[in-house]
Amino acid sequence: MMVRLARRMEDLRASDIREMLKFTQAPEVISFAGGLPAPECFPVEELKEASIRLLQQAGRQAMQYSTTEGHLPLRRWIAARMRQRDGVDVKPDQILVTSGSQQGLDLSGKLFLDEGDVVFCESPTYLAAISALQAFRPCFVAVPTDDDGMVIEELEQRLRGNPRAKLIYVIPDFQNPTGRTWSFERRRRLVELVRRFRVPVVEDCPYVELRYEGEPIPSLMSLDRDGLVVALGTFSKIFCPGMRIGWLAAAPHLFEKYVILKQSADLHTSTVSQMQIATYLETCDIDANITRIREIYHRRRDVMVAALERELPAGVRFTRPKGGMFLWVELPRHLSARDLLVTCIERQVVFVPGGSFFPNGGGEHTFRLNFSNMPEERIVEGIQRLAVAIREFLARRPAFEPRAAAAG
Repeated sequence: MMVRLARRMEDLRASDIREMLKFTQAPEVISFAGGLPAPECFPVEELKEASIRLLQQAGRQAMQYSTTEGHLPLRRWIAARMRQRDGVDVKPDQILVTSGSQQGLDLSGKLFLDEGDVVFCESPTYLAAISALQAFRPCFVAVPTDDDGMVIEELEQRLRGNPRAKLIYVIPDFQNPTGRTWSFERRRRLVELVRRFRVPVVEDCPYVELRYEGEPIPSLMSLDRDGLVVALGTFSKIFCPGMRIGWLAAAPHLFEKYVILKQSADLHTSTVSQMQIATYLETCDIDANITRIREIYHRRRDVMVAALERELPAGVRFTRPKGGMFLWVELPRHLSARDLLVTCIERQVVFVPGGSFFPNGGGEHTFRLNFSNMPEERIVEGIQRLAVAIREFLARRPAFEPRAAAAG
């Protein structure tokens, strides 16, 4: 029997990555698809000891309902970390603990968007952000993006032409999917533009601590003086993604609205998970663990870049990120990465086709590779399989003019 569903369901579909992860469970498959951290970096033993200590000292509190805003010691740590990292003037009572930073995206859509409102984003952008915001039936306007971030002149032109402009969504550091990082000048100019047009920004910062070279660049929130930037963060990339602990930082006039929305969504994020992390932070050295993660991912990035340089045919371009977990590959424009994936599956190597990262279509000649999850020897083997698949794929297509170069 048919049931009547909400109209928003017409715009929603399963994530390509979630569906592909079902296939990648087979041990013989080398997956560069999911944005999975390296499981050997999870501090299992330290967390076990912290959990025992927590349950012995405050077990009943950890099992109880908690405040919507989140566990105060954890919020204090997050606020101090943001101040230490790039001078963000944020207080603990401006930190909302969320069920992963993905919930921060969902709450932002609820707070800012009515049907038909305009969301500006990078081109390409994070596909799970598209999914989260799409439920509110906005119009996405993808702004041209280069190696330094959004092209500000293009953003300004689009802001002027859209009276329903309501939100700007960006990932300035080691962007998912391309791995690119915004320059300081682009960040400064974006904040100036936001101040003029009074359009809020959601600054997604899941990878900011995963820098392997170069100097840190101030965040948008650190440059904002008008309370128009909302920052999202997460423990998923620097600790354990399975705990689903993220956070949202916002100016007081927005923060109180976020709290109301979260109350209606889930009352509060898992008390025991928050307190486990807080106990770990109190008793263990998370910076030592983050340093270890950086060293491992740095090596894996270098191995993947070297393998791509060595194995890929001329005419295929890719980025060389300075941090994060991903790089971006561009085939000649007349080719389809989705079609290539069929050949790659035969070779038991997979990636995410790039078309999923463009909210209005396009980018079918691109794809994303993850380098954080696979060991170095598997990266080498996987890129070899990928290169063979590309050559087989090209052999069945018209020849293209070779032009070996980096995509950024």
